[in-house]
Amino acid sequence: MEDKKPKIILEQSYDLSNRKHILIVDDDPEILKTLRYYLQENYKVTVVNSGKVAVEFLLKFTPDLILLDYMMPMYNGAAVLKIIKSREATKNIPVLFLTGQTDKSTVMECLALNPAGYIVKPVARDALLAKLENVFMGR
Repeated sequence: MEDKKPKIILEQSYDLSNRKHILIVDDDPEILKTLRYYLQENYKVTVVNSGKVAVEFLLKFTPDLILLDYMMPMYNGAAVLKIIKSREATKNIPVLFLTGQTDKSTVMECLALNPAGYIVKPVARDALLAKLENVFMGR
């Protein structure tokens, strides 16, 4: 019988520069790998493969922005965002939802939670970098 518990994956770049720190939360290892590759040149990047691990990470660290998959097993993006917004230490961290869903109801569900925005997967590197820059510049 296969173990259904999610494996904990935590990868962090240990760059000590003044670059912004981005936490990427997604249950798809290919998405994590791709987004990390896109961002590691410009940002400190931590990737985790579940909402549960993200919540645990946020008890110890405070990234500058979170890219959060909306559709994940157990702790989905909505549940994780509610936890983030309920805690004083994390409530002001901008969260961008990542979603492969483009139907109106999913988009409306995402926006109803008041994230800093959402990104439809797959996303091109330049579009992602521009979106992050806009969030960091307050646009």
